[in-house]
Amino acid sequence: MSNGFDIKAFEEELQKDLDELDGIFNGTYKAELNELMGLSRAEIDQITPDITDLKKYEELITVVKKASKVNLSQALLRERIEKLGDVAVKIAKHVPSLAKLFL
Repeated sequence: MSNGFDIKAFEEELQKDLDELDGIFNGTYKAELNELMGLSRAEIDQITPDITDLKKYEELITVVKKASKVNLSQALLRERIEKLGDVAVKIAKHVPSLAKLFL
């Protein structure tokens, strides 16, 4: 193609991503991920009033996605969340299925 766009490569990469998402959303932490992604912007803003909460929220989602994909143990998931910092832990505690990790 003249514009350099390779539709076949795009379709292959897209299918790979879709297959990966299937593994993530059907993995060990699918319930936790669904609850986490169900938090509203208002709920997240209650945790901290600045943009930090959104960044940590996205980082937390990424950690839970990866943990679900590889069937990470609860202890290791908790450790990874704690490494994200206090804001991520506060967000996780607003998700009942993740909050149990911190009891």
